[in-house]
Amino acid sequence: MSDSTVEPGSAAVAADRNPAPEGRADRSALARIPNSAALVVFLILEIAFFSANSPYFLNWDNATNILTAISITGVLAAGATLLLVSGQFDLSVGSGVGFVGLLLVKLQPELGTAQAVLVAVAGGVAIGLLNGFLVNVLGINALITTLGSLAIFRGLTLAIGKGQNIAAGDFGWALARPFLDIPAPALVFLAVAAVFALFMGFTVYGREMYAIGANSNAARLVGIRVKRNLFLAFVISGLCMALAGLLNTSLIGSSSGTTGTGLELAAVTAVILGGTSLQGGTGGVLGTIVGLLIVGVLSNGLTLMNVDSSWQQVATGSLLILAVAFDRFRAKLLSARR
Repeated sequence: MSDSTVEPGSAAVAADRNPAPEGRADRSALARIPNSAALVVFLILEIAFFSANSPYFLNWDNATNILTAISITGVLAAGATLLLVSGQFDLSVGSGVGFVGLLLVKLQPELGTAQAVLVAVAGGVAIGLLNGFLVNVLGINALITTLGSLAIFRGLTLAIGKGQNIAAGDFGWALARPFLDIPAPALVFLAVAAVFALFMGFTVYGREMYAIGANSNAARLVGIRVKRNLFLAFVISGLCMALAGLLNTSLIGSSSGTTGTGLELAAVTAVILGGTSLQGGTGGVLGTIVGLLIVGVLSNGLTLMNVDSSWQQVATGSLLILAVAFDRFRAKLLSARR
């Protein structure tokens, strides 16, 4: 048998004679690395760095402080993950939190706490209904719609509240520590994250949202009711606004026209940093939790090191840009591999 002949089944010999280009092999290997693995490594490095630079970082009290600090953003990020997986956005969540808080503090003296809470929750759901109607019934782009909603409800909050800081009455339940000395907002966030993880991973609706994000036309052709599912996702986002607004008002004890400013950026940063693709179809709540922890640990650690808050914003913005760049890089590698 000549040297040029390869016996059937001799895959190793064939591979040796036709090796894959080294660059392509390296790119394929990088594309196969789970995004969550890189995030966990980065989080561990963060914890190690701040533990070495601050004696107050690595203890139980500080850990609960971090969880409490990310709880409001985390509730919003859970709803944002559901939307982004389907290829949609909701940038109105920050102003929605402020509007919900305003409804609560303005109506509490007249209606009482229980009824004011119900009206405030209804206000958050109404924002979700409005966004869902404009996007799925009128067909307006989600980015434009929710940017408009952000401006509308921020303006309403400022106009109705007249720019004042209005104190909440007897509504301090978020200050309680009912389990293992963990503050109530942290427990609420963990419960919401668990519900969304199960909801997105183990229900027909959750799987359909991934299919919509991957290819909405194909999803429609196989019988998935795309518009109905997306409409419901915006309503769920409105519910997350309502819950986050109640948490925020209870923690701070008041609400003002600027309440919730920047929360939309914080939520989107955590979701994208957690590996949910801007193109839709991939991602999940567990990755979002890791993304939240990365941002929360960074902010907490820099605070303990007495770094100015303005530089903390620079660091958070840089993380968002790096996360989006990494997402695009991985998408190109996966496309090249196909």
